[in-house]
Amino acid sequence: MLEALEAYHRSGEQPYTPPGHKQGLGADPRAVAVLGPGVFRSDVLATSGLDDRSASGRVLERAQDLMADAVGADHTFFSTCGSSLSVKASMLAVAGPGEKLLVGRDAHKAVVAGLILSGVRPVWVDPRWDAERHLAHPPSVESFDEAFREHPDAKGALVTSPTPYGSCADLSALAALCHRHGRPLLVDEAWGAHLPFHDDLPTWAMDAGADVCVTAVHKMGSGLEQSSVFHLSGDLVDPTVLKSREDLLGTTSPSVLIYAALDAWRRHMVEQGKELLQNALELSGVVRSSIGAIDGMHVDGRPEYVGPGLATDLDPLPVVIDVSALGISGYRGADWLRRHHRVNLHLADHRRISAQLTYADDHDSAAALLTALRDLADNAPSLRPSTAVHVPPPTELRLEQAALPRDAYFGPTEQIPLRDAVGRVAAEMVTPYPPGIPVVVPGERLNGAVLAYLASGKEAGMVVPDTADPKLETIRVTAER
Repeated sequence: MLEALEAYHRSGEQPYTPPGHKQGLGADPRAVAVLGPGVFRSDVLATSGLDDRSASGRVLERAQDLMADAVGADHTFFSTCGSSLSVKASMLAVAGPGEKLLVGRDAHKAVVAGLILSGVRPVWVDPRWDAERHLAHPPSVESFDEAFREHPDAKGALVTSPTPYGSCADLSALAALCHRHGRPLLVDEAWGAHLPFHDDLPTWAMDAGADVCVTAVHKMGSGLEQSSVFHLSGDLVDPTVLKSREDLLGTTSPSVLIYAALDAWRRHMVEQGKELLQNALELSGVVRSSIGAIDGMHVDGRPEYVGPGLATDLDPLPVVIDVSALGISGYRGADWLRRHHRVNLHLADHRRISAQLTYADDHDSAAALLTALRDLADNAPSLRPSTAVHVPPPTELRLEQAALPRDAYFGPTEQIPLRDAVGRVAAEMVTPYPPGIPVVVPGERLNGAVLAYLASGKEAGMVVPDTADPKLETIRVTAER
């Protein structure tokens, strides 16, 4: 893609096509001053631009083939609409309206959106729950096995691994289980773009035998925002069908900027990925040890995340820090770090903050993070007391799926006070963000424990961006006849 873009620039092509700014000639100079002229100069059409109108140069196709070769997949597809599109396309390639799909209940909201759009019937598989730390890990193989036994007509299984906290499922055993049933395994590996390129990282989905793997290259790689790839191996999912589903959902105006950055990242990883990731792993070890030495801060690691009833493996680059011993919430800690040190963290919850490290970090960025965290610990008394968040046990956190997500979302609805919603069926997603895992899915029957959790979380600083009422004083439910 980069070579084709260079050739385009050298050739002096004259566009009478979109985009209308004509390589920046018509762009607002104020926008050019901020974004740079190169952004507009390289914002060209993929066909009738970078390639001819019939794509006879196979520029995109060859870039995708190179990506597949780099990671050992049979087929690879690029998406400029993020992994939110990629995971929907993958789901729709496996199951259709009314058909069943086994889905880990710790799935991202994009998966739930796919259920709503498709009418696929989810068979939820519960995550493994750490009651001490109030943290979910990917579901066990045994839980998926039980779900297959109860629903032998399920078309496949979808699991999220790694989670935004870095915990990983036993993908090899899960792939073997799915294949014994003759069903494909779909892996939402949005946080795992780096995994194929270093042996000391958790096993990535294709090496574990997964059939489809979705990766957000902008998260742990160096792709631009919205860049995603999804890979296919084996013969349980038809590549023509998968491509058709992507075409159904995707844009007809893909960004060459995103394509080119994806292609460049692939080349960078093939040539230097192991060395770059080795440096990142070593830096992560130093940062983890240094944070662990700060009074009141605990860095979650393998002892907390990996073992019986927990995760199978851990990616050490998301540095998850438990700040509960400081007497503050993760929400308040994250806000204080941004306000006083201009440090933006990956996620925050009722007791944790997380700093995402990549191979782009160095000792200077690590030092800035450590300085900010030490200052947070020193100033924690001024941030107390934190509003208590009422986290329910998993038996109460897990809601009954009383209706299909699609039916609840598109059916008649009404907006009622949150306090009056016990027993009602939700008609919207309620998703603390980040990390973007819905607490409530359309079609689930609300209970008092979950509503208390949401109300106390919102008061403590939880961000819930997808509800009709951003203050969460009311909630959308299905209308009662």
